[in-house]
Amino acid sequence: MDHSRTSNRPIGSPVERLEDLRFLRGRGEFVDDVSSPGALHAVILRSSVAHGRLRGVDASVARKCPGVRAVITAQDIGEIPVITMRQELLPEFKPYQQPVIAGDKVRYVGEPIAVVVADSTALAEDALEHIALDIEALPPVADRAAARKTDSLLFEETGRNHVITLSAKLGDAAAAFHDAPYTRRERFQVQRFTAVTMEPRGLLAEWDDANGHLTVSGMTKVVFHNRRILAKQMGLAEDAITMIEADVGGGFGVRGEFYPEDFLIPFAARTLKRAVKWIEDRRENLIASNHARDAECELEIACDRDGTIRGLRGHGAADLGAYIRTNGVTAARNTAQVLSGPYRVSNIQFEMALLLTNKTPSGTYRGPGRFEADFFRERLFDMAANDLGIDRVEFRRRNLVAEHEMPWTLPTIQPLDQGGETDNGDYRQTLDRCLKDFGWPEKSALQGKLIDGRRHGIAIGCYLEGGGSGPRENVRMVLERDGTVSLYTGSSSVGQGVETVMAQIAADALDMPMARINRVQHGSTTVVTQGYGSYSSRSIVMGGSAIVQAAGLLKDAIRAAAAKRLQCAPSDIAIDGDNAVGPDRASVALSALAVDGIAADGTYASSKRTYSYGAHAAHVAVDPGTGHVALIDYMAVEDVGRIINPLTLHGQAVGAIVQGLGGALLEHLAYDSAGQFLSGTLADYLLPTASDFPVIRAHAMEERPAPHNPLGAKGAGEGGIIPVGGVIANAIANALGVEPNILPLSPPRVWELMNCK
Repeated sequence: MDHSRTSNRPIGSPVERLEDLRFLRGRGEFVDDVSSPGALHAVILRSSVAHGRLRGVDASVARKCPGVRAVITAQDIGEIPVITMRQELLPEFKPYQQPVIAGDKVRYVGEPIAVVVADSTALAEDALEHIALDIEALPPVADRAAARKTDSLLFEETGRNHVITLSAKLGDAAAAFHDAPYTRRERFQVQRFTAVTMEPRGLLAEWDDANGHLTVSGMTKVVFHNRRILAKQMGLAEDAITMIEADVGGGFGVRGEFYPEDFLIPFAARTLKRAVKWIEDRRENLIASNHARDAECELEIACDRDGTIRGLRGHGAADLGAYIRTNGVTAARNTAQVLSGPYRVSNIQFEMALLLTNKTPSGTYRGPGRFEADFFRERLFDMAANDLGIDRVEFRRRNLVAEHEMPWTLPTIQPLDQGGETDNGDYRQTLDRCLKDFGWPEKSALQGKLIDGRRHGIAIGCYLEGGGSGPRENVRMVLERDGTVSLYTGSSSVGQGVETVMAQIAADALDMPMARINRVQHGSTTVVTQGYGSYSSRSIVMGGSAIVQAAGLLKDAIRAAAAKRLQCAPSDIAIDGDNAVGPDRASVALSALAVDGIAADGTYASSKRTYSYGAHAAHVAVDPGTGHVALIDYMAVEDVGRIINPLTLHGQAVGAIVQGLGGALLEHLAYDSAGQFLSGTLADYLLPTASDFPVIRAHAMEERPAPHNPLGAKGAGEGGIIPVGGVIANAIANALGVEPNILPLSPPRVWELMNCK
């Protein structure tokens, strides 16, 4: 990406992040930095049993421990609320929603059983050790194979661990496979892993008993939706709850969904009429925050002899863990719907089973379902190209959807009845640019070569990135008395640079320098009357487009106020710097107009998703003696419609690629056959470090602006991670002449592939 690019307008300029100055000076305010006089501290007692009947909880000793103010169990709560779903709403999912605390049964290691509230975290932890549990262990449902049986059931009343099967259909797959000259069927599997944010989750809940008002700090991502859930659970009006979004040390889809603690800590605050703080430790973060991926499939391709794809069909299964959380079905739905990616596959039939096991529940993690689908598809494509004797690049190029075929229809998912289509794009252009920047012709000479004891391999893959989810977003802009403008947005900040990029959009739309945007406040329920948050790469598409609308209304209000003072028509007013200027250069300062209370509310609504697209290429060197995979070079190219800030975009792309490399090569949330969690520390759960992948290059293009929003922008927060698993697996396959069908490709697994052929 060219960081030297400059512009006379804020949009398109490589503006350094405004947020970073306070972070680098240690002035960020994360939830653990938020204080409240006399606040108590909570810790959670979590189940150490994967599956069992909870026959008793004896907290009598714990309640007498020094500094303990309360021990809250299911019995103290009464009727136990459940966490309702946010996406993919079907009545079939309701029996599997998670209660906020275990009552009669525990279903995964880490499930909350009790909350200890004390004068300090240390005192609460000491007391927690004195809670006695009586749990009758039940046979664990440890994996997908066990989930398909009915020997042991997580929910006996439903009679099954198989919740439902999603079906993706496009065209006529049976006809496409009939008499096809070439077919191949393979099994693939992606492991369970997740985002590990620098800052774990946390909450500060403050109850104002006199006014019956609850304030919760630490919420993020979908704050207004979470407020609706909590208000219903606690029997409060929505406006009786204020949710404050603090600074956030990363979100990636995992942080900010509604978790049991989001009820338990506010409940404790109201019960004790005191402020209560809870901060997750790293072990809790790994064992209790949403897990992700964990899917397998058997996928078959049909082609003509020239490599033209006739169809894809198959079936898969997603391990959702013990409950269906707020967005627990999203990844499985995405896997089925984007299985064909950016390719011209007119006939698709794919079934995705949703299974429950005694593991931590799953949710979304950057590129949910798309990472899995791309690994499945791109591995199979390389196999097919090799069988047919067709160059793997040419195989992809001839099957990419052409620009004149846009919009391309995606499969419809049943029983959700969700369809979709792409917007626009030239998929071959990004492929060709990636090949050129990567140096594909030169590097091809290294394919499979043994050099200095390591075998080299290269690979290429293409992908789609869906973003810009609706239904709408709201913003408010206010002209302040110093002539600056304040911006309030319902979009949330989860580490993606919202304050900077939205200030750029506002300044550009108002035709003002960025210095005149004096603040950008986001997410909290105090800033707008209704907000929709940040997920599915929607902040810029939806929130940014709402800014464009609000800016136009604010300029209209300024012109109207100035025209009244200057006794002319609003159309005669121009906004020039600090002033509104009328006929004969008569002017009035914007600061003087602010006394009129000039503000504007903007809303952008759309059901049209955006589709960024691109290609990635990788060069690896594999040590045959150890199975270690070294990344020599990685090149990413993506067309994102319109670039708002090339610096923040570059950070998003490279960061996502690193997370993808972690998932492809290192990370694994492992369980044993008893449902015990084996990856409870960062010594067991391996994350990429700064020295692991030193050469990552990314180039962003803006050749095809989005056709359905005023900015022309497309979501761009997830594209970097989507194709990484498939590209890395294919590069290793090409280096060693093996067929890696399971992630992660850790050194032991790669060594086994080489030595057990």
